[in-house]
This record gives sequence, structure tokens and C-alpha cells, in this order.
Amino acid sequence: MFENILNAVAAGLIIGCLYGLMCIGLGLIFGIMKVVNFAQGEFLMLGMYISVYLVAGFAALGIFGPLVGPFVAAILAGPVLFAGGALLHRFLISHVSGLSTAARLDQGGYGQLIVTLGISLILQNGGLILFGSTPKSVLTPLSARAFILGPFPGNALLFLNQARVYACGVAIVVAVVLWLVMERTTLGKALRAAADNPVAATYMGIDVDRAYRIAFGLGAAITAIAGGLMATYLTFTPFVGLDYVIIMYSGVVLGGMGSILGAFWGGLTVGFVQQVSALILPPQLQNAAIFVVFLLIVGLRPEGLFGRSAERA
Repeated sequence: MFENILNAVAAGLIIGCLYGLMCIGLGLIFGIMKVVNFAQGEFLMLGMYISVYLVAGFAALGIFGPLVGPFVAAILAGPVLFAGGALLHRFLISHVSGLSTAARLDQGGYGQLIVTLGISLILQNGGLILFGSTPKSVLTPLSARAFILGPFPGNALLFLNQARVYACGVAIVVAVVLWLVMERTTLGKALRAAADNPVAATYMGIDVDRAYRIAFGLGAAITAIAGGLMATYLTFTPFVGLDYVIIMYSGVVLGGMGSILGAFWGGLTVGFVQQVSALILPPQLQNAAIFVVFLLIVGLRPEGLFGRSAERA
């Protein structure tokens, strides 16, 4: 029993870091733009497929080797989705968000929901046409290897899947780099200013529409990187985004709306609860356990774990 608990806790922390990274992507978009993006799960899916094709079709695996190549491909999925997200914002999202909608009665809120839901459906079905329904994954020998630690008390052994461990490490590095960009660079200050008071930011010479475009692209890119990392240890189809978009929203709300740090810890909490609940619940009820914990935390602290005490994205 102790060995099962030990492995469940370790798996929860590792997977939680990956969930935290994908929650950061959604947290960026909502925290800066106040856009409820239903297509965020499809950005995760596209990151997975881009990683697969970079490894299999564009020699990323051959250049960097079978161990490093899949993680390089996951990181390269970020710039691709950044460009795609920026284009989506330029031609679609900008028409239902930002300062241009401030004078409208609903401030673009209803339009955002319809547009992002439409993008989600188009990407799902477009992915089905382009990629097919056969489950895929990024082939790496690390997914079949494990670090074995111990023995611990009771002769318990800790088994850590190597693909998950390395993916977790990359996710932490990406999250730290993003935090440094947001806190220490001129770009980060401009994005935070556009989030806090877009009208005042405009008077200070900040191009708010450009800031929103960068934020949307960054949000898509970060979630795509998380998807590429997750593809190294699980199989997926074009509809995989449906399985994770609820987890992303749970993590963002749990951590505190508008907080990058809160989004990461919210995702970490969701991953931890999901894996530990597997000790006593069947797979079909693991998401139910997530929402029980979610309701308990939100009931005790409606603003989330970090809430207003944390700096906004």
C-alpha cells in the first residue's frame, strides 16, 4: 500500500507540472485579454500532432537523436502555434475582444464564446480530416524506461517513467522562462499593463491590440508545448482536446483567475488529485474527484488559491 501511495503521489506531481504548463497558456489568454477560449484544448492537440510530424517527417528525431529529439520537437511546436494564434487573433478574435468592443452592449462576450467554440469545432474536424482517427504518439524509448528509486520503508520502490520525468523538467523550465519574461522584460510589463488597464496603457504609448495578439499567440504556444511534451508518453486523437479543456479551466479557476503562478499551481493540484484518486476510484470517476476538490476549495476560497494576492498575468 505504501508503495502504491508513493508512486501515485510522484506521478501526480510529475503530471501536475505538465497540467500546470497547459493551464498557464489558458491563464495568459484569460488574464490579459479576458477571453474565454474554448479552442484551447485544440491548441494542445495541434501541439501533439506538430511534435509527431516534426519527429517523423522533418528529421527532428534524426538530428537530435531518439532521446532529445521528441522534446526539441515539443518546444518547436510553440513557435508554430504562436504564429497560428497570432493570425487567429488578427483575423477573428480581435473583432470580438479588446478596446474595439468596449462600446458594445455585451463588450464582445457573447461573440467570444461563439467564435472560440466555432474555432474549436473547425480544428477538431479539420484534424480528423488531416490526421485521421488512428491514435498516435511520439515514439521515444524513454516511454518504456523508468527510474527506480529505493528501497524506502517497507521495501517500497518508486518507479518514475523517464519520458514523464524529462517532460516535467522541460515544463518547469518553460514556465520559469515565461515568468521571467513577464516579470523582468519590457514586453512582460507591456502585457501586464494591457491586462490591468488597457485604456491607460494606450495613453502610455502601448499598442494594446498588439499586446493582445502577442498574449493570444503566447497562450497558444505554451499550451502547444505542453501538448508536445504529453505526446511523449500517451496516445491521442484529434478529439483529445475535449479531455483536457475542462482540466485547464479547472486549474485556472482553482489557482485564481488572471494569475500565471496560480494557473500553474492550479494545474499541479488537478494532476495530483487525479493521480492520487486512482488509488481508490476507477478511471471513470477520477474527473469527479477533481471537481469535488475543486468545489471544496472554491467554496472555502472563491477567489482561488492565489486570488487577488497574486500578481496578475
